Amino acid sequence: MKAKIKVTLKNGVLDPQGKAIEGALGSLGFAGVNSVRQGKFFEIDVAEIDKSKAHEAIKQMCEKLIANTVIENYDIELS
Repeated sequence: MKAKIKVTLKNGVLDPQGKAIEGALGSLGFAGVNSVRQGKFFEIDVAEIDKSKAHEAIKQMCEKLIANTVIENYDIELS
């Protein structure tokens, strides 16, 4: 089973990399960019075929390593 994991900063957490990208886009002439938030994307292929077990395993991976749950949210999509 394949998992797609999107990790984003929680609302209210400062995002200096996003701000730098926002400024650079303006400098390059891309008008109308109101804000940029930076995140991470992971694809993990697991051997588990039971969807609920796979989701629980991926959730544990996110909680223990992939996401810093103090400042980040994560979303799991299984296929």
